[in-house]
Amino acid sequence: MDISKYSDLILLYGTQYGLKIIAALAIFFVGKWGVKKITALIKKIMLKAALDLTLVEFLENVIYFALLIVVIIASLNALGINTTSFLAIFGAASLAIGLALKDSLSNIGAAVLIIIFRPFRVGDFVEAARTSGKVEEINLFSTIMATPDNKTIMIPNSAVINSNITNYSNKPTRRVEHIIGVSYSDDLKYVKEVLNQIIKEDERVLLEPEPLVAVSELGESSVNFTFRVWVNNNDYSNVYFDMLEKIKVTFDEKGITIPFPQMDVHAKRIENV
Repeated sequence: MDISKYSDLILLYGTQYGLKIIAALAIFFVGKWGVKKITALIKKIMLKAALDLTLVEFLENVIYFALLIVVIIASLNALGINTTSFLAIFGAASLAIGLALKDSLSNIGAAVLIIIFRPFRVGDFVEAARTSGKVEEINLFSTIMATPDNKTIMIPNSAVINSNITNYSNKPTRRVEHIIGVSYSDDLKYVKEVLNQIIKEDERVLLEPEPLVAVSELGESSVNFTFRVWVNNNDYSNVYFDMLEKIKVTFDEKGITIPFPQMDVHAKRIENV
């Protein structure tokens, strides 16, 4: 057995590939160190720009892994491996994974849109995807809301972004509106005075925009008033219910009738011919 022959082959291959391995390892470790530094710098810039923390963390992961893939490809090139076929396989695998996880990816994309365009924030009371509640958390896959009856609901972000979104907390003020029906026999001017007095006595009602009390409809069994006042957003629920109670109690005291739907039936006698 010619040991010198094998030692020469080992020396030959060691010389030929050793430098490539060292270069590949150097590119990988130095590149990985550089990727961490670049990612940390970009994260610092995004935080200074006051971007949402969820979006910052998401973009941080995307940038890190994208740059790391570039480093790995560069390391493989240094080894002399043809990365063209590797990229083709990677692309096919990415396509397959993307198709398998299309719902999850759509939720991630929707999360980015929610964070960028900010139709609502954590703490807002919103209506989206046929659900109303207070937003407790916005993560990459779902929006978590607490309903008024204290249920926790997780809604996929894609369902949220593809629906009409009503944000009840976005504006500092809200309008309380009631339709109040009174009898046709009541004095409409007096009813209007009573309703305006109820408004004046409530300090939570804002003077601007100006409150409105007006006849809006001559209904089948009642004359209907539109009753509108503006309040601070935080006072909306209390004012809404308090006004209904106050109107009913005051109408009872003032002798104003709130009619209920009724039908008059007339009997006509037909004489036999």
